[in-house]
Amino acid sequence: MTPLLLWALKAALFLLAVGMLCALGRLLVGPTAQDRVMALDCLYINGMLMMLVLGIIYASDVYFEAALLIALFGFVGSMAMAKFLLRGEVIE
Repeated sequence: MTPLLLWALKAALFLLAVGMLCALGRLLVGPTAQDRVMALDCLYINGMLMMLVLGIIYASDVYFEAALLIALFGFVGSMAMAKFLLRGEVIE
């Protein structure tokens, strides 16, 4: 791995962490439930991207599998929260 690529990946990790902190702030302070759901979506997407970058840095398949699980559980959680906000119940 070239030093330039390693530097870029570390910068990407830092910027993703900053994005996660911003989303965490919106999650805690968000005035509406929709803001909090969007912040939670942003958190899981940034977490998934961090796992992908770590998988590139360490050249390990485990990080890619963990990113796939984060994406799947995040999507299911987002759909459940959206259904709850629309109808007030998750299971009919």
